[in-house]
Amino acid sequence: MGDDQVRSARRGPGRPRQEHVTRAVLDAVVDLVSESGMGALTMDAVAARAGVSKPAVYRRWSTKRDLVIAAAESRIGPLEVADLGDFRSELRAVLSARMETYRQPGVDRLLAGVIGAAAEEGAVRAAFGAYATRVTSETRHVLERGIARGDVRPDIDVGATVTLVASSLLFRLVAEQRLPDEALVESVVDLIGRAVAARP
Repeated sequence: MGDDQVRSARRGPGRPRQEHVTRAVLDAVVDLVSESGMGALTMDAVAARAGVSKPAVYRRWSTKRDLVIAAAESRIGPLEVADLGDFRSELRAVLSARMETYRQPGVDRLLAGVIGAAAEEGAVRAAFGAYATRVTSETRHVLERGIARGDVRPDIDVGATVTLVASSLLFRLVAEQRLPDEALVESVVDLIGRAVAARP
């Protein structure tokens, strides 16, 4: 057996365990926030709920902020939509995927917690901003693809449009305390579609 094979054999059993710990910790964060809100979220509580040591948590996330963002991204992370040849179809795919995610138990309180944490005094805004950029990247891509294809106006404010798209389902979920549904998705697709459609 060569050196590379020996090293691979030694590493092999460790990786599934590491992934298991990571998954258990992020699930624990979501469960705690869902059940009791952000006030219940401490490193001690997360470690106990996940069945791991507190050092195991700190090795992966040095602050509670990093842990909250990681938990949010484990549920609401970047997505990809294939080129469907039509901006509205692609926007509908983005919104439908987000709708399904937002309807999962605990996601409303988790997102509310992320928003609240981002607004706290002393919060490292760049970390939350970077997460938001990752989550909305596909909407930006869909808009830019539509511009290149010619079915989206080239003069639109892409950043503002991305914000409008992302905030529609989020506001329904967190502020209005109602689950987003297909009717909302279709309304947003129609409104945004008409606003950005390339004129013949």
